Amino acid sequence: MGWDTDQARAAPIFEDLRIHGGALLHAATPGLDDFQRLLAGRDPPVRVSNGLPLRIVRQGRKPLTFEEKYEARIHVRGELQVRQEHWHDYFNVLVWLAFPRSKAVLNARHFAALRDQHAARAPNRGPAQDALTLFDEGGVLVASCDDGLIGLLQNWRWKDLFWNSRGQLNSRMRFTLFGHALYEKAMRPFLGITGRGIVLKVEPELLSAPPAERLAELDSRLAAHIADAGRLQGTRELAVIPILGVPGWCAENGCESYYDNVDYFRPGRLREKRHP
Repeated sequence: MGWDTDQARAAPIFEDLRIHGGALLHAATPGLDDFQRLLAGRDPPVRVSNGLPLRIVRQGRKPLTFEEKYEARIHVRGELQVRQEHWHDYFNVLVWLAFPRSKAVLNARHFAALRDQHAARAPNRGPAQDALTLFDEGGVLVASCDDGLIGLLQNWRWKDLFWNSRGQLNSRMRFTLFGHALYEKAMRPFLGITGRGIVLKVEPELLSAPPAERLAELDSRLAAHIADAGRLQGTRELAVIPILGVPGWCAENGCESYYDNVDYFRPGRLREKRHP
């Protein structure tokens, strides 16, 4: 497991994790106890949907019962299984710290879907479970006050969005990684990394709010979006986002020609989509 702490400090892609987990984000070899102390010191505390405080446990044996499954242990016991020296799992803890409400609601929906699948003895997951998992692992939260910019994103007009509208993005559209698998990939970024996004329409004032205040409010709104059982019924609801196109998220995108790579910045069909 390699980790470039200098790069982590500087990379804007990790900005929102630094608000609550900065000390361990920069640590060379953090352990499970370090993350548990960070959880214990979070104010307000991180809780699962039934009110239990979230706590870290070592990943155990292969589950033998429904209650021992990964999402069930979180929902029923408040136990988050984490592997030692495993940044995929460590980033999951950090996302719980940054988005406690959204992660709790996401877990509750995971649990309900698994319970229904178990009761029906269904061999495969349904489309809603696929969407929940995709956002959990590879999700991006896009908050914007600008319908025009939202339209560019939804219609895959990447160069118009990321380059021609570059000066507007910082004040009118913000991108925040949610998926812990995306954070793991961002440790050693490669051209082709793509997230799947939820787009929220917000007020301009929220985008310019202090970082901790903005993150808390976005968490609340994202949690309400995920809690709506009519949403996330399939993966097609999630917007495709080539995350290395976000200005500042990689050094190479400071050049206009970077966005001419249609293998990464693929053109999409023009179509109208509903956003909240």
